[in-house]
Amino acid sequence: MEFSRRNLMIGATIAPFAAPGFARAAAAPAAAPAAMFGPKPGIALLSRNENPYGPSPKALIAAEAATAKGAYYADDAQAVLIKMIADKYGVSPDQVVVGTGSGEVLNAIALAWKDKGAYLAPELFWDTTAQWGVKHGGTLKTVPLTAAMEVDLAGMAAALDPSIGLVHIVNPNNPTGLLLDGDTLRGFIKTAAPKATVLIDEAYNELVPDPRYSSMIDMVRAGHDVIITRTFSKIFGMAGMRIGYAITSSANAAKIRGFMMTWINSAGLGAAIASYEDDAFQNWSKGKIVEGREMITAAAKNAGLTLLTPSANFAFVKVPDANAVQKAMAARGVMIRGAYGKWSQWSRVSTGKLEDVERYCKALPEIVGA
Repeated sequence: MEFSRRNLMIGATIAPFAAPGFARAAAAPAAAPAAMFGPKPGIALLSRNENPYGPSPKALIAAEAATAKGAYYADDAQAVLIKMIADKYGVSPDQVVVGTGSGEVLNAIALAWKDKGAYLAPELFWDTTAQWGVKHGGTLKTVPLTAAMEVDLAGMAAALDPSIGLVHIVNPNNPTGLLLDGDTLRGFIKTAAPKATVLIDEAYNELVPDPRYSSMIDMVRAGHDVIITRTFSKIFGMAGMRIGYAITSSANAAKIRGFMMTWINSAGLGAAIASYEDDAFQNWSKGKIVEGREMITAAAKNAGLTLLTPSANFAFVKVPDANAVQKAMAARGVMIRGAYGKWSQWSRVSTGKLEDVERYCKALPEIVGA
């Protein structure tokens, strides 16, 4: 099953909807929108955990229709998406918060909880949310990873004291890609949630082997003080369209809404609504991602390297020097991440178009001297 998108010219797109009397510039020809977004020609973009196989065809059609009505705020469409999410997970609509990507929702959470105490998190995780809170007066406390690079839930439980207001876990973790066992995480929540709100960022949940088992949304339904965040940026391939959401208690949701800053864009909402129940596309897209991470896994092992078991759309590979590998890959037009602080031997590579993953796989043995 193959999917493709139309590459519309700006002038051709605008012309049918031009207002009466609108004078169009006649000097320079319109530019092609596709040239403004995504990687430049010849570049394999494997550094940002994007999914180039989305948005789905249904999402593209819906986004175009929504854009034609872009003069209007999208309140009704937002309510439709909220109800779809609530119905899917068995919660009430007032327990769902939709934002401009999960980034906005997560940043709102950081601000809403910063005066309740410090954020507690693993030493290595996607810390943009916590750092946003720190920038605005919050405090971050971290717990070292285990020797196996796993999130140390026991260590985090031991670190919980009255100074902690929010516990932040990403599952699967970014950048390690490791997935916490569902029931083990549930046990941690039962210990931690009576002491502090537990935030579980499930941005990659749809990509794990058993999404339902690994998700903690059931802990929200059970009444625990938990916030779950999700995004349309990964499995749905909508990173540039900025739609994300949280599921939590009604009281927590109201608190989060008090720190939200934007109105949701019509095109993103239209695409999200059209693709949310498009199981055929989601299964196809996940298949491409799984194929890509299996290619990376095989290439790393064939090059004599170790890597952490990937459960998302990226892999964490141990190399002699992550920054040197990043530089060597960039010279070949392959963009990956460099070192994460003191973890100078760990290199994160995202899945992407399979032909781009293949370029990484072919270059890896030569770059690491395998």
